[in-house]
Amino acid sequence: MKVTALFLALIGSAAAFAPSSTQQQASTALNALSDLPGSTAPVGPFDPLNLAEMGSEETFNWLRAAELKHSRVAMLATTGYIVQGAGIHFPGMLSSDVSFESLSAMKPLDAWDAVPDAGKAQILGTIFIAELITESKPVHYTMGGPLPTIVFPPIDFSGVEGAVLKKKQDAELNNGRLAMIAIMSFISAVNIPGSVPALVGNPAF
Repeated sequence: MKVTALFLALIGSAAAFAPSSTQQQASTALNALSDLPGSTAPVGPFDPLNLAEMGSEETFNWLRAAELKHSRVAMLATTGYIVQGAGIHFPGMLSSDVSFESLSAMKPLDAWDAVPDAGKAQILGTIFIAELITESKPVHYTMGGPLPTIVFPPIDFSGVEGAVLKKKQDAELNNGRLAMIAIMSFISAVNIPGSVPALVGNPAF
């Protein structure tokens, strides 16, 4: 009887402290996000899946870097999709039998399929080199080093004032988050007709 009572008391104690601990972790995570770039009005700390509460500080740094990289890729993809969909293209030939004009007449995803394998290999190889450079810093970003910077072309922000740099970082992340939603909407509109009502009837989709 005493053992049972002790067991129930321990369960009660654990249950009493668990919510408080969880709330404290969530509060700490939100406070950390509030001090980082990308936390601006009216949204504030942007973490809809509560990923900041998952894992260690190294995991948190990795997630921040992943968000930054995906933001940059999404902004390039969204811009490229719009430009391609508008029919704007380089002059001349991409290869001996594929012209930029012919690619411009296609939907962006179809245009990628039409790129020769050698061209795709060059694009993917360039991406691999850029990724290798960002991951090969003396102090990795997961261990407290600087977050990945733009490789092609390299941009030096060392002479930018702190307040100005913070504003630029806020803009980069917030625009990148919107671009991630945009490019996923574009892909959905192409592959699932009618899935994005605002894009129905647009010839680019």
